[in-house]
Amino acid sequence: MNILTRILIVLIKGYKLIISPYLGPSCRYLPTCSEYSIEALKAYGLLKGTFISLKRILSCHPIKFLGGGEGFDPVNKEMKIKK
Repeated sequence: MNILTRILIVLIKGYKLIISPYLGPSCRYLPTCSEYSIEALKAYGLLKGTFISLKRILSCHPIKFLGGGEGFDPVNKEMKIKK
């Protein structure tokens, strides 16, 4: 895992620790979007992990016909590109 990925993970953990408690529980998924992002970054690295994390965060709203979702949605570790 490169240094930029580690920095992003630390920033997400900081968000969870400092900002998230003031916003209250609002994520519609399990694991939460921040936990999902950390798992995705660890599994796929900076670029692909950031992309699938943003995709997940953008779908974390209640409007189904606009792509909203909810429920159990773990990181799909099978998507990894085989080298």
